[in-house]
Amino acid sequence: MQLVGMLDSPYVRRVAISLRLLGLPFEHRSVSVFSTFEQFRAINPVVKAPTLVCDDGTLLMDSTLIIDYAEMMAGRSLMPSASVERQHALRVLGLALAACEKTVQIVYERKLRPLEKQHAPWVDRVRNQLAAAYAGLEAEIRKLPSAASETTIGQAALTSAVAWSFTQLMIPDVIAPADCPSLAAFAADAEKLPAFVALPQV
Repeated sequence: MQLVGMLDSPYVRRVAISLRLLGLPFEHRSVSVFSTFEQFRAINPVVKAPTLVCDDGTLLMDSTLIIDYAEMMAGRSLMPSASVERQHALRVLGLALAACEKTVQIVYERKLRPLEKQHAPWVDRVRNQLAAAYAGLEAEIRKLPSAASETTIGQAALTSAVAWSFTQLMIPDVIAPADCPSLAAFAADAEKLPAFVALPQV
């Protein structure tokens, strides 16, 4: 399998780390949807990161769908099976993915739209959504198992850590560690795990 996309994307990185934790071998192709757009389009005309090129040539897109396929291939899941624990993990995962999405929107607004065309009410709305997502994660992260071991970290924790690191990389002026001390400490522990160290965002 080949995983196509840059690790500075939280969606690409959460897939890469998940594949490693699941024990699935893959080749990472660091191709950008921006600087190497045509190269990416030659692989996947939709130019969506991450893209997983399966062994039979089938292209899969969307990080959650790729992880679903990977878990089927591995015969195990990074999500809990018990209903109460799974419900909580899904809530945390939803918050983490929302944080990724809102961070990306702010980054795109800043980097791709000229300053005079940026719409302040829209930016404020997205910032408030991002703050709400992280407030939710800060409240929920304490209920997850420790991130200090690759045998205990699950998809919700993994994605929360990846989301936090991404936001701190891209827009540290918007959400500070002091705003989410528990989440910041949790992510710092996760970033020390071999799977995270082997697949850095920069």
